[in-house]
Amino acid sequence: MTPAGRPAGRPVGRSASGAVAVLVALASAVLGLAATPTVQAAPLSPAGQSSEGTALHLVTLRGPGLAGAALAGDTTGVLGSVRLLAQQERALALVGDPAPVYRWTTALNGFAVRLTPAQAAILADDPAVAMVERNSVRPLASLPTSAAAAGARNSGRGGAGVVIGIVDSGLDPTGPLFARSTQLGARPRDFAGACEDGEGSPVCTGKVLGARWYVEGFGADDLRATARLSAHDDDGHGTQMASIAAGNAGVDVRVHDQRLGRFSGEAPQARLAIYKACWNAPEPRDDGCATADLVTAVDDATRDGVDVLNLSVGGPARIDTVDLALLGAAEADVVVIAAAGNDGGGAAHPAPWVTTVGGTVGSQRRGDVVLPGAPDVQGAMVASRHVGPARLVLAARAKAPDATAREARVCTPGSLDAAAVDGRIVVCDRGGVGRVDKSAAVDLADGVGMILTNVRPGSVDVDFHRVPTVHLDRASGRAVKRWLATRPRGSATLAPRSSARVSRAVTRFSGAGDPASGVLKPDLVAPAVGVLGAVPPRPSGVRWDFVTGTSAAAATTSGAAAALLSRHDWSAVETRSALTTSTGRLRRAPATRVGSGLLLPQDATRPGLAYLLDAGDYRAWWEGDLRVLNTPSVILGPGAAVATRTLTNTTGRRLYFSSRARGFEHRVRVTPAALRLGPGESAAWTMTVTGRGPRLDDGWVVWRGATGTITRVAVAISR
Repeated sequence: MTPAGRPAGRPVGRSASGAVAVLVALASAVLGLAATPTVQAAPLSPAGQSSEGTALHLVTLRGPGLAGAALAGDTTGVLGSVRLLAQQERALALVGDPAPVYRWTTALNGFAVRLTPAQAAILADDPAVAMVERNSVRPLASLPTSAAAAGARNSGRGGAGVVIGIVDSGLDPTGPLFARSTQLGARPRDFAGACEDGEGSPVCTGKVLGARWYVEGFGADDLRATARLSAHDDDGHGTQMASIAAGNAGVDVRVHDQRLGRFSGEAPQARLAIYKACWNAPEPRDDGCATADLVTAVDDATRDGVDVLNLSVGGPARIDTVDLALLGAAEADVVVIAAAGNDGGGAAHPAPWVTTVGGTVGSQRRGDVVLPGAPDVQGAMVASRHVGPARLVLAARAKAPDATAREARVCTPGSLDAAAVDGRIVVCDRGGVGRVDKSAAVDLADGVGMILTNVRPGSVDVDFHRVPTVHLDRASGRAVKRWLATRPRGSATLAPRSSARVSRAVTRFSGAGDPASGVLKPDLVAPAVGVLGAVPPRPSGVRWDFVTGTSAAAATTSGAAAALLSRHDWSAVETRSALTTSTGRLRRAPATRVGSGLLLPQDATRPGLAYLLDAGDYRAWWEGDLRVLNTPSVILGPGAAVATRTLTNTTGRRLYFSSRARGFEHRVRVTPAALRLGPGESAAWTMTVTGRGPRLDDGWVVWRGATGTITRVAVAISR
């Protein structure tokens, strides 16, 4: 992209550029209008509401930004920017020339501006305007950690020469995960981002090549008092996502006195570019990411030249302005990865140009409570060392003199008598105070371990406790208490299991697709429960934590995409095809919950076949062209019985490929049943559905190559 395009995407209210003023003046001259003044914007609330009765709106004009214009062969560079800004000035003139807060020219053509309801209606009725939306705040796609946790990651290479853009809550760059490393390889030459440090020390480290931040949509006056106006991470979520996607390899995971192995991001040799668009408010329920800030971050990331763009942010189950910005990124050949969301409803980011990622339970760190004369009881345990045999004591029976029985039962800090706890494993009930606070109370009273028991149905959770801990569900907790009631001086052992249990079950919170949409979502799923990642230093000194949510699944997939790009000279479309056609099957889960299946990064390195399309086809589809997109998935709605896709041989050899329809209750026939394709050669196949079946049926069309490659396309049939 040309340097002249860069200033047009920056916030007008915060750091107006002389270049953007010149371009706006040129655009105004084209129209014969006075240049719009770039003045400081009035303070906004998180929803963009000002005291003047206006609200911040996102206005997208028809047609592409500069990224899409380059695909179409239209004018780009300075003249292209002037052309787009002239269109923006024409739209602004219809409503009295208000000063925009942001302008966008790369990923899309539009602006964010404060409007009255009447002004918004005028622009919505303008044929030149594609969409008008009010600014809103979206949640990060993470939840309180539940179930058990994945262990430290252990891959050592992947992602060299690739830049992953992380649109999130910023980054804490301190520590070895984000340090400059000789393993990173040469600096990518095409990345043009900058480091805008704002308040605090620099974020860029050599591993981190770019850092920008955006707050006008959220509102600087609505931030938590401790928030920093910089790309530094005040929340921890952005640091976790960056570490999961691309943290350096071989970093020791140490928490308190426990060593939990070595950690590596999915693409440890990749570089990072940070786009902070998510903020903390005084009330945690108001935390999130304003859509105006998100769109500006995507616009800048596209202009900067990231290779992969990660958006671990929820959203509506419809295509909105954020998704239109992601369309522009896809047109610039960026691999776009986004989270499916965590409300258990419709999947966020339903556009076909986004690889939307849902969540599975994944690996689970487990531990046993070993009770002599009784079956072992299993629960969630993150500690790596055994404890015991040691005497068990119910917390309620180890009450400090000045504590109440209830305070002791739930292990409130200060409620336990050290004389009764010293050297023992304490059984604490859940509730009342935080889980980690309970183990701190046990540690303070010189206990050596804790058994945390649910007293009602609920999750079992992993945390970095002050003493080794096994968290049990209600039934298991009752079993331990019954055993202890008959052996009041009994001893037990807390024993971590040598291997983690892997579950391919989809989580209940993961967003599901709409079979009537014509686009299968999510595209795939990845582990989303208790995924380990780095966080900014906590008051306790801990720099690691677990995250649960489709945010973690998206970050893992972004790292996998970066690793593929570093190994192959692939386009974003080919990378997306490889990720989604090489997945693992999940039984008893509909395609509208899991898409093509479980991410298998190693299998994606040799897909054999690819489903390719021109990136310009996405915009044509969005604008109403009825052409069939050659996506690596199929949905057949009511009345439809035939679907066609085109595959391309990517092996570099002339090979024979055979097909098979699997998993359907309808009769599904694939023609031709087999193909012989030379290197780079393409051919179409057709599936025909007949017979009776359930209202919603799904399965796969599987193509197997002569060298053992397997390429699967997920199919949903809605009747």
